[in-house]
Amino acid sequence: MKSILLALVVLTVICSVAFSGVINLEFERVYDIYRLTDEPVLVPQGFGFEARSSYNPAAIIVDNEVWLFYRAEDWTGTGRWNGTSRIGLARSNDGLTFTREKEPVFYPEESYESPGGCEDPRIVEIDGQYIMTYTAYDGSVARLCIAVSEDLRSWERIGPVIRTMQWSKAGAIVPQKINDRYYMYFGDTSIYLAYSEDLRSWRVLPRSVMDPRPGNFDSRLVEPGPPPIITEEGILLFYNSADYSNTYRVGAALFDINDPGRLLKRTDSFLLEPELSWEIHGQVPNVVFVEGLVEKDQRLLIYYGAADLYVGVACIDLE
Repeated sequence: MKSILLALVVLTVICSVAFSGVINLEFERVYDIYRLTDEPVLVPQGFGFEARSSYNPAAIIVDNEVWLFYRAEDWTGTGRWNGTSRIGLARSNDGLTFTREKEPVFYPEESYESPGGCEDPRIVEIDGQYIMTYTAYDGSVARLCIAVSEDLRSWERIGPVIRTMQWSKAGAIVPQKINDRYYMYFGDTSIYLAYSEDLRSWRVLPRSVMDPRPGNFDSRLVEPGPPPIITEEGILLFYNSADYSNTYRVGAALFDINDPGRLLKRTDSFLLEPELSWEIHGQVPNVVFVEGLVEKDQRLLIYYGAADLYVGVACIDLE
């Protein structure tokens, strides 16, 4: 009897450690999303690195502050690579009013990052280390890359991590190990799954794990949004999509926690679509594109790029 009780205690401890970041959110609650404000929280400014656009941010909580790492473009390369992208940093106590740093915190240094730059970051914290995925664009080829940091200031580049595909984008890493592996959803037409033991070397599963659906809001493409979250039901991934009118909307999908390549369900209708003027009109019209998600004050704050120009924020109440 003692041995059985001991085994149960050990199993409980293992489970609590393995999935300590579980968020209490039923899948159907994703439809409760709403805009926290009808105005952008970030807009382009000045004459420098973010003069053309400020959009598509990663989000993470640091000392109860929301830190946004956002894609910023200057005015170089018009008509060719659409401005060089760098990553800026903005900080906020309430998730709505942000103070920006004057200089980018991450910018192109390698040949595979220029002239297009470093695009569309996503950040997770794992075991005290920050892992950032981003797209490096040399003006003709997009490559999914990873950089790591202990302080969100100094970054070590790992470089391109998807070796089996010429074109790769949009890496969303599951923030906890599952069965001794890390997993990452990625792709910008269909969604694929890669796994790693060390967050540096990645292997890609041979088949996509989620595809566009003909006749639906996600009929042309699907692409991971922010890093997924763990719920009591599985792995919850918010994703971006487009139809053949080139309207970008947001959906959600649930994957099996024990088999991250197994799709359990996905939303039948979109969660968020372009409605406000600054989501409809811009550098690329009719776009809402989620990339940042944090839990703060009993809410999920979901940050999105709008019309490839601005940053907006939506919310799901957890109470």
